[in-house]
Amino acid sequence: MLSFISCKRQGDVQANKPVINPKATGKLVSYLPSSIWLIYQDQKDNYWFGSNGNGVYIFDGKELRNYTTNDGLVDNTIRGVQEDHLGNILLETPEGVCKYDGISFLTLNTISSSTNEWKLDDSDLWFRCNGNAEDVYRYDGQYLYELKLPRKDLSEGFGKYVRGLSFEGMSKSPYSIFGINKDEVGNIWFGTVTAGAFRYDGDSFLWVAEDELTELPDGRVPGVRSILEDKNGFIWLSNFISKYRINESELIDSYTKLPAIEVSKGELKERLPYFNSGLRDNNGDLWMTTYTGGVWKYDGGSKLQNYQISNGEIEVLIISIYQDNHGTLWLGTDNAGVYKFTGEKFEKFDILEN
Repeated sequence: MLSFISCKRQGDVQANKPVINPKATGKLVSYLPSSIWLIYQDQKDNYWFGSNGNGVYIFDGKELRNYTTNDGLVDNTIRGVQEDHLGNILLETPEGVCKYDGISFLTLNTISSSTNEWKLDDSDLWFRCNGNAEDVYRYDGQYLYELKLPRKDLSEGFGKYVRGLSFEGMSKSPYSIFGINKDEVGNIWFGTVTAGAFRYDGDSFLWVAEDELTELPDGRVPGVRSILEDKNGFIWLSNFISKYRINESELIDSYTKLPAIEVSKGELKERLPYFNSGLRDNNGDLWMTTYTGGVWKYDGGSKLQNYQISNGEIEVLIISIYQDNHGTLWLGTDNAGVYKFTGEKFEKFDILEN
């Protein structure tokens, strides 16, 4: 299982002024730590490496700088990096969200909406708190709004009692958010721990409640961590078992479930057929990562290819996969730093060699 860390609620506030921290200078360093969970490249081609406890690292192609709470970050554990339309960088942490304008970090306040009003705008950014809170956070460029998914009859939808996770310090809600992604037309998708997946189109929600999206018969809870849309318009919800065609209607939206990849034979036979991170590359191929099973590439037809990631005798624990501005694929790991795809294999990335 991954480490689950939540955003702390700021309480009900009325547009309080955000906290502006002193100018951030960072520390010049020569290497990345072993636990880098995510990679992001901004509009200026700077690389951002989000660590699991050591702050964020920025690489401009020449220098690598490390920014921490000493520079104004609200927390050193980075769970997300995004960029708004103005070029500001938004960093998601367990203690909240920071905005970096190139000079200093600004900690955003959360506004709890008593009416839970939902909106969908192309420039909005969304945050999920890594599955440890049942709240969704929407940033409109000025405020960070706290929202809640619509509640459903989970027992009726799944045909059984549905519970959340019970780890210490973690939300026990089945609605805890694991994944947030947008589809090709801009609808926003939310994956939960055990309550399935939700699609919001700006007006209404479509709920996908299927057995593979909740607690499995053996008690394991894979969760919906990553939502993909393939080149044929099918939606993939963190697993190789099923894919979904969304049926648009003037009256009510629905979906059709179809088999995805045959998992009863071949390389997937002995593995849990779920992925924790994924993307569709510029060629339309799907890339999906498993925590201990390497990286899977699927061409949409009959070809499923596995890339094993090695670091000597150490088993590499993969957290995320990312495609940069130039189409290059990167891997963030929990114990082996960063890996970069050469076109044939993933190799460990060394700052000193680049």
